[in-house]
Amino acid sequence: MDQPEQDASYCPAPAAPVAAVAGPPYADCVECGRPTEYGVATPGVVLCPVCEWQEAQRTACSG
Repeated sequence: MDQPEQDASYCPAPAAPVAAVAGPPYADCVECGRPTEYGVATPGVVLCPVCEWQEAQRTACSG
């Protein structure tokens, strides 16, 4: 079965950092400073689970 072409208006959900590194020690959230689920060597912006959820809500597509 062929997969349907993706609609250009589709907005994918934000993803966790691509190269997550296991902890401990765990990196601090860049928003609130709480410990995250990612090791300190994880590249990119790391957020705690609460801030990740809030960021997903802010950036989610409506409609």
